[in-house]
Amino acid sequence: MNILLDPTILFFIFGIFAGLVKSNLEIPQPISRFLSLYLLMALGLKGGFALNKSGFTPEIAISLGLAITLAIAIPLLGYNLLKYKLDKLDAAAIAATYGSISAVTFITTTQVLDQVGIHYGGHMAAAMALMESPAIIIAIILANRIRQQRSGNNNEQTSLAKVLHESFTDGGQLLLLGALGVGLISGDAGQKVMAPFSIDLFKGLLAFFLLDMGLLAAKSLSELKGKPSITLAYAFLAPPSHALIALGLCQLFHVPLGDTILLMILAASASYIAVPAVLRHAMPEVSPALYMGMSLGVTFPLNIILGIPFYIAIAKYFV
Repeated sequence: MNILLDPTILFFIFGIFAGLVKSNLEIPQPISRFLSLYLLMALGLKGGFALNKSGFTPEIAISLGLAITLAIAIPLLGYNLLKYKLDKLDAAAIAATYGSISAVTFITTTQVLDQVGIHYGGHMAAAMALMESPAIIIAIILANRIRQQRSGNNNEQTSLAKVLHESFTDGGQLLLLGALGVGLISGDAGQKVMAPFSIDLFKGLLAFFLLDMGLLAAKSLSELKGKPSITLAYAFLAPPSHALIALGLCQLFHVPLGDTILLMILAASASYIAVPAVLRHAMPEVSPALYMGMSLGVTFPLNIILGIPFYIAIAKYFV
């Protein structure tokens, strides 16, 4: 089946259409939150069950190491590129957004890989969790330094300890890691018990959640009006550039095809939940419409509709 004909992707495209024609179709926030937590829990369980079978190998260590490397390198590269065209605080916020990851993009990609029969390691759920926080920490350090340079007042710095606590105890990330641990401990017996919940319902609930994400993506497009042209260019060009960096590293360390694709999609994705939630408080000088409009209005639909099939095809060609 063509990836674009997958029902989950079609529901996402339908959600964008409904949003653009200003339909009153709406998914209540509590339901959307439940769906997000369900998907993270199901993904964590699946990864834990797979890790229980495979154990911790040098191959897994390489993939996790590359994930952390990308999570540090991408925001630093983004900031050093954008700071010459934008206000430095704006550049730091955007760099954090694109240095972190989109769990929904990752989950959708795993569903596509299952559909086309490409194997990937269960440890990639842990890789996703590891890639969420470094960009936030880097952005806060940069913001503190920028404020200090501008005012010389150390009291304006955001507490890094508070940011670290918020990053590592975020409900979604904590649930993902907890479910990973449950799957790892319970193994085959747990997989049989949880299959009706974590496997049978997964596809339908993912489609429902992507419908909601399509509606949000359509609304976020309007937030880019009046923003500098560099932001739109970055939202389009950064994802494939980051994916190619990931591909090069995976080639260098001989990472298997499925894991390569997932590292590419993680590198190409941008956060629209975890990072904005932290930056609203840690960097109030930056309008959330800037980085939310870029990540949710442009990069997220770009990755879901075109990025996933493109990254799969290019990874197949090189790996």
